[in-house]
Amino acid sequence: MGNAIRDWPRLHQQCFENTTPGGWAEFIDLDLRWTSPDGSLKEEHAGKKFNNEFIKASHQANIEPCPGLYLEQWMKDAGFKDVKGEKFVWPVGTWPKDKDLKERGAWNYLQIMEGLEAFTFALFTKQLGYSKAEVEVICAKIRSEMKDPKLYIMFHLHVAYGQKPAVADTATS
Repeated sequence: MGNAIRDWPRLHQQCFENTTPGGWAEFIDLDLRWTSPDGSLKEEHAGKKFNNEFIKASHQANIEPCPGLYLEQWMKDAGFKDVKGEKFVWPVGTWPKDKDLKERGAWNYLQIMEGLEAFTFALFTKQLGYSKAEVEVICAKIRSEMKDPKLYIMFHLHVAYGQKPAVADTATS
């Protein structure tokens, strides 16, 4: 859901209010900060610069680009109990040795390569003042760079789930 949600704590509160007592809720989202397991993604890479600018622009637009980091806490703050969280590697490209991660990485690579302008233009032009031509150049550099098989890019997917206390539990809280 990433940049589509403007008020994550409110969403969690609404989910809590509309969950049946004893029922469960689950949230899944990303931490969009790009990293690499081997240090191959450097600050000077176009992709890393883009990622830093994307996060900056999102914050300027009052959007949380890394909601995955906060899902567990938002659930607890809303009133869910027994909240658990999990964190998964979300590779970009086919570099992982693991078959499942390799497939996930291939799909992630495709969605980034195909959607780069779609999730960049509005933020970069409206929030950061980039021109259309500047965004196109950035996207071209990223596409070129991401074809390097020695560049291991990844980010993380977070899952958080918890239970709304049963009616008897809420009466004593």
